[in-house]
Amino acid sequence: QVQLVESGGGLVQAGGSLRLSCAASGRTFSGSAMGWFRQAPGKEREFVAAINWSGGTTYYADSVKGRFTISRDRAKNTVDLQMNSMKPEDTAVYYCAARLNLDVHSAPREYDYWGQGTQVTVSS
Repeated sequence: QVQLVESGGGLVQAGGSLRLSCAASGRTFSGSAMGWFRQAPGKEREFVAAINWSGGTTYYADSVKGRFTISRDRAKNTVDLQMNSMKPEDTAVYYCAARLNLDVHSAPREYDYWGQGTQVTVSS
């Protein structure tokens, strides 16, 4: 059974940092692009960041560019999201996703596996 499990969410003050981790099990995703998405109450799920199969290409939403960094460890089957200079508008449930394709993409429909999500709340 394939599982993506996110961890590291929580409550942080504006300007602070959090690091999310996603651990995959059930199959290897070393040949897959990975992504992070988020969904705030009453809003659609939106793209945050993605990384290609090798880790050599990353792609960010404009809203997080320069503040968030995505990285992966192919040997450990994990992907992380370092979030700095956080803002109240970053508050959402954050989801890890895996795409059975080498390259990054920003559309949720392009991803094949999803985690259950982890809550991130940024207080002002």
